Amino acid sequence: MKALLEDIAKALVDKPEDVSVQQVEGERTIVFELRVDKSDIGKVIGKQGNTARAIRTILGAAGTKLKMRCVLEIVE
Repeated sequence: MKALLEDIAKALVDKPEDVSVQQVEGERTIVFELRVDKSDIGKVIGKQGNTARAIRTILGAAGTKLKMRCVLEIVE
């Protein structure tokens, strides 16, 4: 799922080389910390957060299959 998130983020931003994802696993939860260039944060979040919400929906669906809760944090 980390690779999936990286691919989605790299497709959205202007500087794909600055995209990085850290994965922190808990007992029943996985937290993904997405870092992008400051100029690309708006592209990842989208208007009114629609893009970020869509990414969270995809991660949630993939996490359901693994019986894990997935959380996306967009970090500056």
